[in-house]
Amino acid sequence: MEKSGKKGKAILAYSGGLDTSVAIPWLMDQGYDVVTMTADVGQQADNMEEINDKAIKTGAITAHMLDLREEMIEYFIWPGLKANALYEGVYPLNSAYSRPLIAKAMIRIAQQEGAVAIAHGCTGKGQDQVRIEVCANALDPTIEVLAPVRDWHMSREQEMEYAERHNVPVPTTRNSPYSLDDNLWGRSCECGVLEDPWNKPPKGAYGLTVDPIEAPDKPALVEITFDKGIPVAIDGKRMSAIDLIDALNKLAGAHGVGRIDMVENRLVGFKSREVYECPAAVTLITAHRALETITLAKEVMRTKADLERKFSELTYEGYWFSPLMEAIQAFVDKTQEVVNGTVRVQLYKGSAIVEGMKSESAIYREDLATYSEGDAFDHAASVGFIKVWGLPIKTWTETHDKGSVEFETDVKDTKLTSEAMVMAF
Repeated sequence: MEKSGKKGKAILAYSGGLDTSVAIPWLMDQGYDVVTMTADVGQQADNMEEINDKAIKTGAITAHMLDLREEMIEYFIWPGLKANALYEGVYPLNSAYSRPLIAKAMIRIAQQEGAVAIAHGCTGKGQDQVRIEVCANALDPTIEVLAPVRDWHMSREQEMEYAERHNVPVPTTRNSPYSLDDNLWGRSCECGVLEDPWNKPPKGAYGLTVDPIEAPDKPALVEITFDKGIPVAIDGKRMSAIDLIDALNKLAGAHGVGRIDMVENRLVGFKSREVYECPAAVTLITAHRALETITLAKEVMRTKADLERKFSELTYEGYWFSPLMEAIQAFVDKTQEVVNGTVRVQLYKGSAIVEGMKSESAIYREDLATYSEGDAFDHAASVGFIKVWGLPIKTWTETHDKGSVEFETDVKDTKLTSEAMVMAF
């Protein structure tokens, strides 16, 4: 076996947990100098400085700690919000956004450090391995991607023994039976009793939301202001992106909004039961989608809906840095130039319901929609419109002699007698 440093530097995405802690000496045994990268994406983690110190004590030659929250919002969350991105119409893609961001950060450090490889702690069964590796290859295909957990074939017990032999301090017990992942946009929870879709998620599966049954009996109203599709204020108060998302996570979460329990089709070929908590995401997507109904043209909305589904699939499948994603984002950005205004949302017992919206960019006009006095719609124009609109169908029918339609049931057989009508009512 080669000695440490013979292969060059490897940048390890490092969380301080068992897998990535063991990965440091394991990579050193493979001949790499290890440089760690710990990313702050808004997760509820231990002290970041302590994690970095632990990396150095475990054998890393350098430990980078990056605050990627603003980058995640600007380049991943906001583009996703503008696209109303929900995988399979349900999942707000919170974990899926962080993986291309982490890959981008590792490649950036690898280029700065002159590293030959990057490494992650994903297993061979998960889809995060696909997202990170595909994104990394899209950004710099000359840098090798290593997957220690996938390659070393150690059980958890064997990992603990390996850590002890290499004097690696790791947690000796699990506080939770679940696999958890969280960031600014939400929290993911899987494994344990959740693997059986018949089981109701226990209380311990949730961390950001209260049970809707136990939520306040009085609803909360919140007004969200958007500028070009991006939320900029709550109840008239302008806020930073981080503060705005944090405030909505707390407010909506306190009313039980954002709980998602779904069986999703994973990229790696099987179905998986997942529990997500995304209070801010659900609230903002609900409000944003509503605002688009009064600001976007009909055909733009219909075309955008198709591309929203594709945007969500590309994100989920690790194709963030792809030509198609770039093209879709350009289209979405163009549509958002007019998505300005304020939406009032009621948060109550697990639901986020739009109660009102207004926009100076609205193409909804009350004088055209009203049936009351002040109606500006030209009713006489309907005659010619209907004639022209129906002309293709009328022409087809006349050409193919289908003027007389035969019904399978005789009309007289469907008439009710007076006695039957009385019985029916």
